[in-house]
Amino acid sequence: MYAARSPRPRRGGVRTLTLCAAAAAALAAGPLGTARAAGTDDTVKVTYRGHEFTFPASWPIVDLEKHPDVCVRFDRHAVYVGTPGDQQRCPAGARGRTEAFLVQPSAVKGRTATENRTARMFRVTADRIAVTAAYEADRTRIQDILRGAGLSVAAAGTGPTAGAPAAAPLPADATSFRGEGFDACTAPGQTAMDAWRDDSDYGAVGVYIGGVNRACAQSRLTAGWLRTQYANGWRFFPLYVGRQPTSDGGSCKGGCAAITDPVPQGTEAAEDAVEQASTLGFPKGTVIYDDLENYTPGSTVTSRVLSYLDAYTKRLHALGYRSGVYGNTSSLVTDLVTNKSRVTLPDVLHFARWNGKSTTTDSTIPANLWADHQRIHQYLGDTTETHGGVTISIDRDRLDVD
Repeated sequence: MYAARSPRPRRGGVRTLTLCAAAAAALAAGPLGTARAAGTDDTVKVTYRGHEFTFPASWPIVDLEKHPDVCVRFDRHAVYVGTPGDQQRCPAGARGRTEAFLVQPSAVKGRTATENRTARMFRVTADRIAVTAAYEADRTRIQDILRGAGLSVAAAGTGPTAGAPAAAPLPADATSFRGEGFDACTAPGQTAMDAWRDDSDYGAVGVYIGGVNRACAQSRLTAGWLRTQYANGWRFFPLYVGRQPTSDGGSCKGGCAAITDPVPQGTEAAEDAVEQASTLGFPKGTVIYDDLENYTPGSTVTSRVLSYLDAYTKRLHALGYRSGVYGNTSSLVTDLVTNKSRVTLPDVLHFARWNGKSTTTDSTIPANLWADHQRIHQYLGDTTETHGGVTISIDRDRLDVD
């Protein structure tokens, strides 16, 4: 245990694209810049490092070299070109998945192509370029765009990480912590982590390791990033955003893949979560928290959620990991407590009640459940804080986890 320290219309023909979006959508305005753009009324062609991509004209194209603070997100149609910035302005509550692209430079030689069917994501590298392509329902469109750019994925390796090796394990106490923590949609850059370590009371950070409804890209979340933060005193709680109770609950806003076949999907989520965790260096025994957004309890949705979570927990245990779950006190927590004798309870409860109280007790949780350092309380959400001159959108959490 580690204790706390004190779109606008476009015209056909060759043109420069001007990209605009509302601030709430976190897209900055500006020209494409480093890439060339041309096309028709219905499509836009983007050339980057010798590869020509043909995208729907309605998808915003964002030049990350000119706008490095734009948040790279896969919960809305967009194309991001360049290297994601070190201080992206990402909303803490983004959730969901649709068709989107991140096209960035790469030093990797040779060609690789992998697909994570669970997370609905292609990753391709070739000729100094790396492409991450997300999809929700239109997998064929993504394949066609990649193929048209000379990046065939017909023989892509499949599986959660498609053969990525497990990283050297982090120390066992990397996910043990008692004190103040925060979670952010994307892993902060090193400047931000250092500033917040020096100028805030936070000692733990929630990192979103995967899942079909993880909205933000995680270009910085690597085994090396985690080891650096650990050495600097940070501890972690890994979050997995799998299928949701409904497509429009909580932060989903209609864009989330929902639970439809609970037991197979819960089992699949656990297997994918373990693959992602081990690739990052989280060892066996780590608690992996499945993020289940708020919903209105009822016979059908409650049964679906509990069956999914039961399968998730059982499969995690079989694979040597511990189960955690994030949910609202008015929905998931109530359902778990009411049905505690009929479901395999998660090992740790991460409950959300935004009451501003930095405690791990709540009237909805019996004192004898999750009583042995098995709780996290998200007591404030979607807030923005500045420490050491660095601003991040976060959720605040109080941890008591061994």
